[in-house]
Amino acid sequence: GFLFAEKCPLLSRTEFADVTAEMYPLGTKLYYECDSGYTRRSGHYMGIWCQSTEPVASWMYKEFECIDEKTLLSTAPAMELDFTQKPERKTQSPAPQKRENLSEFDQKNFCGPPKTIPHASLILNKYYYVGQVLHFKCQSGYDKRPPTSGTRRCKKVNGKIIWTHLDMRCTNDS
Repeated sequence: GFLFAEKCPLLSRTEFADVTAEMYPLGTKLYYECDSGYTRRSGHYMGIWCQSTEPVASWMYKEFECIDEKTLLSTAPAMELDFTQKPERKTQSPAPQKRENLSEFDQKNFCGPPKTIPHASLILNKYYYVGQVLHFKCQSGYDKRPPTSGTRRCKKVNGKIIWTHLDMRCTNDS
């Protein structure tokens, strides 16, 4: 059955910090956007969805490709051929995964980081769901005073959904 994930309150932007999430609870929807100079192939859907696929949770991807706008505008018939060739994937070496040992439970209920798509990046999520943990890290130049990284977890306390407190400040004063 589908899990209706409960939404967390909207987070205000933490100044000078980058936010990453390594795990996403079931029901999370994320969207890609094409990098500047690229556009999505028409009819392609940019959203992905974390769903339960026995025995573990995984992302449901639809076909999606970002293509060079110059290619799109060119009317030269010779260009047509390029569409049939898959773009060569520059394989990005995935960041070494510092994954806390995930219990069985977590893999059933959480998806890992989504795959990288050439010429596209993920839009920072507006909505997160109960169980989400976000990692905050000060951007370089703003990491003068420890602690310079921290996490916040979205949880339900006495029927209220809250984010735990983030104990870090990003500042560039000396």
